[in-house]
Amino acid sequence: MKRYIVLENGEVFAGEAFGAEGDSAGELVFTTSMVGYTETLTDPSYYGQIIMHTFPEIGNYGVMYEDMESPHSAACGYVVGNYCRHPSNFRTDTDIDSFLKAQSVPGVYGVDTRALTRKIRSAGVMNAAIVSDPASVDLKKLRSYKIKDAVKKATSSEEEIYEPENAEYTVVLYDYGAKKNIVRSLLKHNARVISVPATTPVKRVKDIAPDGIMLSNGPGDPAENKEEIAIVSSLLGYRPLFGICLGHQLAALAAGAKTVKLKYGHRGANQPVKELSSGRTFITSQNHGYAVDSDTVKTGSVSFVNANDFTCEGVDYPQLNAMTVQFHPEACAGPKDMRGLFDEFNKMMKGGKK
Repeated sequence: MKRYIVLENGEVFAGEAFGAEGDSAGELVFTTSMVGYTETLTDPSYYGQIIMHTFPEIGNYGVMYEDMESPHSAACGYVVGNYCRHPSNFRTDTDIDSFLKAQSVPGVYGVDTRALTRKIRSAGVMNAAIVSDPASVDLKKLRSYKIKDAVKKATSSEEEIYEPENAEYTVVLYDYGAKKNIVRSLLKHNARVISVPATTPVKRVKDIAPDGIMLSNGPGDPAENKEEIAIVSSLLGYRPLFGICLGHQLAALAAGAKTVKLKYGHRGANQPVKELSSGRTFITSQNHGYAVDSDTVKTGSVSFVNANDFTCEGVDYPQLNAMTVQFHPEACAGPKDMRGLFDEFNKMMKGGKK
């Protein structure tokens, strides 16, 4: 069955339907990852967006529920060059088509993803609609689409506690749409994790009296989250703090810096990042459409930059006992180049316990 992608500028790309039935609209973004599509589809940071893979073949090894980053997909749609109908993998739980149907995510395959990617790289991120009838799209309405209240939709509604085998530390994890692998990484580093909703009051955190605070990834425009920024501002300097992705941006905003929207963002498991202190370049996993404006960082100092466009990828706040990074150290891009940041966080917490 034919299915179409209609861009906000009126251009139409024809493809074939797979996944869930129905039309949808969202912000069309591309990711350069060759693998990890299960994790991509279940990353809450894609809330309100249509995901497009630049890699031409998706679904070869199937979908494994154990690898999901959250129980549900937040994506508005899914676009691929081609998908594998019969995956081969001893761990496979289901195929990509069935997974999309179960998650109510409409998909398009057989579309020219290279041409679409070039459009986005040239014009910047655009809104798009996935429809069965291109004539049904109201372009004015499509252009006005905007992702709002993303963190409120992605955060948990209540506290959750995760216990490691040998707990040495207690970490409060602010859940802005946290990936499960952040929790798993903290547990592997002997941290008892208390995950709390995005707007949990500072008083509650101080009642817990943790050894450290983690700010998670999440979707949307970071500057929109006024209440969350105020909370982080009150927590900076209270306990060792580690921020990832949106958490990195919220910490920067809380410390007086500004954020900017990138032309087409950084999304993929092959993003090069340079550590300024050592000059080393690491391969990282990323998923973000906004960045901290390096020129506005006055409290702390930029620690990492993107090796392609030199945007801010990390900030250290030694006077506040905090560090934040834009990329995902819990992911397996390098494959484990950046896991050492969790060791650094442990050192920070250990120092605080003296």
